[in-house]
Amino acid sequence: MHRSLGLLGIVIMVLAGIAVAAERRAAFTDPEQAGPDYAVQGEYVGKVKTDEGELQYGAQIIALGGGKFRAVGYPGGLPGAGWDPQEEKITAEGEFKDGEVVFVLPEGGRRAIIKQGTITVHEPDGTTVATFKKVHRQSPTLGQKPPAGAVVLFDGTSPDKFQGGRMTPDGLLMEGATSKQKFGSFTLHLEFRTPFQPYARGQGRGNSGFYAQGRYEVQILDSFGLEGAINECGAIYGVRKPTVNMCLPPLAWQTYDVDFTAAVYKDGKLVRPARMTVRHNGVLIHEDVDVPGTTVGAPVRQGEEKGPIFLQNHGDPVRFRNIWVLEKK
Repeated sequence: MHRSLGLLGIVIMVLAGIAVAAERRAAFTDPEQAGPDYAVQGEYVGKVKTDEGELQYGAQIIALGGGKFRAVGYPGGLPGAGWDPQEEKITAEGEFKDGEVVFVLPEGGRRAIIKQGTITVHEPDGTTVATFKKVHRQSPTLGQKPPAGAVVLFDGTSPDKFQGGRMTPDGLLMEGATSKQKFGSFTLHLEFRTPFQPYARGQGRGNSGFYAQGRYEVQILDSFGLEGAINECGAIYGVRKPTVNMCLPPLAWQTYDVDFTAAVYKDGKLVRPARMTVRHNGVLIHEDVDVPGTTVGAPVRQGEEKGPIFLQNHGDPVRFRNIWVLEKK
């Protein structure tokens, strides 16, 4: 009897371990299946009472898995909406407790509590000094229609303009696709959505990339709430970090609007490197930046020939829609 109970216990432990491992690997593409942590993560705005009056503030709440979170506070407002990148950010760790998320802030013993889409900040004596409401920002170029003469690479009806193109049942383009048509200099509009992977970190969290001519990468990554480094979302990978991290939360649709000028060659020699201007969710993050050579992982070698639009497959279910290119004459 005791032996059978022991075996049953082992089986239960093994199955529980498998379930936990599966949860940690999970990459959610459907908000309805993403769980309670997804409902908490996101952006909040409000005002904080100070001796000089009320100060506008923004906050980004990043889900870290297992009911744990990181909060990043921005004096002046959210990135791209009031926050000055020269201003120091405030960070704090929190977790679910009794149906609410509780943070202990780094100074003064204040506590922040998230419940039902609202953050309240309290002094140690219980006095409320700030209230933040959850917001859902959208890129102003979301859904932008192609101009006359543009090549529509993907509109949700077919992936056939991409080699290796695959489409989800709900009409989204999957990662790992190379346009059959090749381009020189162009303007491009592209919409993407990173998955919700709360246990993943760094380059393992919603990783893909847009490559102009298959040579020059603008990184796609779930970098929500991070520094905006040279290998994070919006970076011209390994070349230039974005001027501001405009990454929205995972599962929010985001936009890249890119003006690309191809490299110039004479007698087979490079005389002027490729240049890129990039807007992420409508905000200018790169202006006429020289890209001296192909970026890391580029599938097309440096050269003067036209090249494809390449959407990298890095093993994460990143989704795309509304992709069009207007080639410059």
